[in-house]
Amino acid sequence: MDRTVHPVEELIRFVRAPDGTVVPDLRRRLPGRGVWVEARRAKVEEAMKRKVFARGFRDAVVVPASLADEVDRLIERSALDMLAMANKAGQVLTGFGKVETALARGEAVAVLHATDGAQDGRRKLAQAARRGGGRPARVVELFSSGQMLLALGRENVIHAALLADPVSDAFLARADLLGRYRQIETGRFPAGELAAETEQE
Repeated sequence: MDRTVHPVEELIRFVRAPDGTVVPDLRRRLPGRGVWVEARRAKVEEAMKRKVFARGFRDAVVVPASLADEVDRLIERSALDMLAMANKAGQVLTGFGKVETALARGEAVAVLHATDGAQDGRRKLAQAARRGGGRPARVVELFSSGQMLLALGRENVIHAALLADPVSDAFLARADLLGRYRQIETGRFPAGELAAETEQE
């Protein structure tokens, strides 16, 4: 296994339940000895294959075949729960016009695009961000429109803007963890490759 030292936010802690089952401890609060694995699906699957958990706990363990999927589900749920909290705090804007205005004014710290949304809207919002010349906004493209509907309680949510707030930062930290686990790059606009791509179209 990789012996590189990683910041704790880039790691997932696992513990051994009383029945010997290996379970993820995303909040890092469960008692007992912990085994830490880099927060990437490939690394969790490698740890399962190479029997890292049995060596780490120095005891017999039961490693569910679905462990990597369960980690993904838990991280995703955590991120969506925090998005719902940001929405309750009034820090989420939906509706294309509102999102476009927030980006143009440099008020949005992040913009969320539904994974099943059309690319045309994404490009138009990137252009609005470039025209506004405000601070670059994070781009989060990890959730379907159905998942965003459940988190925000609004139908037909394809794009959303996130305003600056500690709860927004907490959501973005969880989104970062999910993106890292799935090895999905998160970007910003109006900067970098997305801005260059927009100019070419």
